[in-house]
Amino acid sequence: MNVNVPPAAPASPVIPSAPPLDPLIPPRASSWRVVTAASIGNALEWFDLVIYGFFALIISKLFFPAGNETVSLLLTLGTFGVSFFMRPLGAIVLGAYADRAGRRAALTLSILLMMVGTLIIAVLPTYQTIGLAAPVILVLARLMQGFSAGGEFGSATAFLAEHVPGRRGFFASWQVASQGLTTLLAAGFGAVLSSQLTPEQMASWGWRVPFFFGLLIGPVAWYIRTQLDETPEFLAAETTTTPLRDTFTSQKLRLLIGIGVVVLGTVSTYLVLFMPTYGVKQLGLSPSVSFAAIALTGVIQMLFSPLVGYGSDRYGPTRIMLVPALLLLVLVYPVFVYLVAHPTVGTLIVVQIVFGFLMTGYFAALPGLLSQIFPVQIRTTGMSLAYNIAVTIFGGFGPFIIAWLIRVTEMRVAPSFYLMFAAVISLIALVAARRKLGFR
Repeated sequence: MNVNVPPAAPASPVIPSAPPLDPLIPPRASSWRVVTAASIGNALEWFDLVIYGFFALIISKLFFPAGNETVSLLLTLGTFGVSFFMRPLGAIVLGAYADRAGRRAALTLSILLMMVGTLIIAVLPTYQTIGLAAPVILVLARLMQGFSAGGEFGSATAFLAEHVPGRRGFFASWQVASQGLTTLLAAGFGAVLSSQLTPEQMASWGWRVPFFFGLLIGPVAWYIRTQLDETPEFLAAETTTTPLRDTFTSQKLRLLIGIGVVVLGTVSTYLVLFMPTYGVKQLGLSPSVSFAAIALTGVIQMLFSPLVGYGSDRYGPTRIMLVPALLLLVLVYPVFVYLVAHPTVGTLIVVQIVFGFLMTGYFAALPGLLSQIFPVQIRTTGMSLAYNIAVTIFGGFGPFIIAWLIRVTEMRVAPSFYLMFAAVISLIALVAARRKLGFR
């Protein structure tokens, strides 16, 4: 059996040694079809999650009315985080399913579940119409989306990485590039709707438009995924009937390192998601301007991710990731200090560009690294658990924690504290990946 982990890694019942990776192996023409299939589904999954965060202010008033506007927003951001409780369960169920039945089967199931959750949110009456049933049903729909997203990352990353094992970093980075496209689309919807519709129109029907748009993409993504072949690496490997047990019994160190390296990626991503709300609430900027600024981040993420993925194959993922992690740790506080002191459109754009490059420089190499940490027999289970445990604990409640920190400390630079904390955790994990697992 062949497994893509460094030769220096400790032995394991399911992990033999791995051949070296060669980033110069030319991809087959069919590889781009694989990228399209995995990316379009991942973009849809991410779009539905992102758009909820972007329209948090409106949703808070429609589904969680409260006497205090800040409390209402915190309830909405808390609901954004509640869906992440389902991510580890989705990672367990869909990840194990992918390791037993195949990556394609899990990808098809996850997108169907996401479409159902999105449909519920798109047509759900508000609190004023059906009372307490509205927030309850909204939470249930968010839980369904969280379950689906829990299995999407691991399945899609394994699907991309296993089609061209010599270029795992490059092809897996399209996961992040597709999220950049999603960020751009979501920000575009936010900017156009906020500038063209009145507040009354936005509250009445405008906020639902992006969710219906997501539903239009869903059937196309589902069809494309059903037409794909299974990955050659999965078909050639011996499967295990107990991927979850194998992960926790023989791969605990790899799981802990995987969780650690994800922390900075997820916190920086959800900080970007929070920036439109931050720009409106803390800097007094118009929603359309805030959305336009964050669109720049989406463009950077979409275009820069493949370059980072290529670099991770050529020079090693941890080498690539250490640089932006250190820069985020050092720069995030002075950047926020400057933004608060100069709350202008130009300053916000500069900050978004800086965060966009640093976040992408770290996050785009992450899927390729995770795909190498875990062996093929438990790869989807291991990646799904590592990613979603970190996302649940540190990312899903990131906007809530940031809003809470601002309120408690009464400091508008408080978001920087949380990102610095995340950077320290991930830097420790990257060092462990190099010293304990032999990654470069």
